[in-house]
Amino acid sequence: MTDAPSQDSDESHENGAGTGSDTDTGNDNGSRIYNPDGDHNFPDEKLNAVLEYIDADEEIQTYLEAQNVNAVDRMRYNDHGEKHIEIVRNRALCLYDLLKAGNVDFNGARQQGLAEEDESVIIALAATLHDVGHVVHRDEHVYYSIPLAADILDRVLPDFYDLADQVRVKGEVLHAILCHHTAETPLTTEAGVIRVSDALDMESGRSRIPYEHGGRGINTLSSQAIKRVSLYEGESSPVMVEIAMTNAAGVYQVDNLLKAKLRDSGLEDHVRIVAVNTNENHEQLVERIEL
Repeated sequence: MTDAPSQDSDESHENGAGTGSDTDTGNDNGSRIYNPDGDHNFPDEKLNAVLEYIDADEEIQTYLEAQNVNAVDRMRYNDHGEKHIEIVRNRALCLYDLLKAGNVDFNGARQQGLAEEDESVIIALAATLHDVGHVVHRDEHVYYSIPLAADILDRVLPDFYDLADQVRVKGEVLHAILCHHTAETPLTTEAGVIRVSDALDMESGRSRIPYEHGGRGINTLSSQAIKRVSLYEGESSPVMVEIAMTNAAGVYQVDNLLKAKLRDSGLEDHVRIVAVNTNENHEQLVERIEL
């Protein structure tokens, strides 16, 4: 069995079960997992309330399970379910935190007359709902995600916003969901964060299912080569994405897929990508590649 053809970079990302946040230990957690109790470079009280709501909401959690059936069980793509969403949302919020520390402007909430605290809410909701369209079909799923997410937002947002702000937050979330697809251009920094974070879920666990079913195409093999993705404060830019890989095939995943998401995201000048060889033999990949 070979990989299905790629229409967008999110077809090749990680986690069917078992890497990413499951394996995080030590101080590197801060570069990969959003901690509600930690210190952040943005107001987080409303965000943390929204995250609690999401985790307890039966409809949302059922969507996260159901959206994997078409993608994984029926089409043998990589994971697009609960684990993928968890990783994308964590990395989106960590990326947002680093960008805020670097004084990067976020225009989505601001131009709608919303508060700074609403930036992270927009990011968290968009990260959670960006793949719900998979319950309809894998193909063109982003366009199915819009009406489904809109219905969910109509139910969720009244618990946190008055009517006018519900409309504004809803519009920004839907814009970010739409623009995780490379065919659409993000017009806000919040949407750019979602687009790039979707591509940051690329570690080997995400290709476990197609790999175990015999998939040996470049998407699966390149994902198998990537062992860890971490976000750090950069020296020449607010964010450095460090990617640890053990095989040269991983360069495809980084260069063709992550860079495709970063391109036209609005974050090109703020994010630096570095791939590092973790192969002890040092035979299959140069020590360090900057992309």
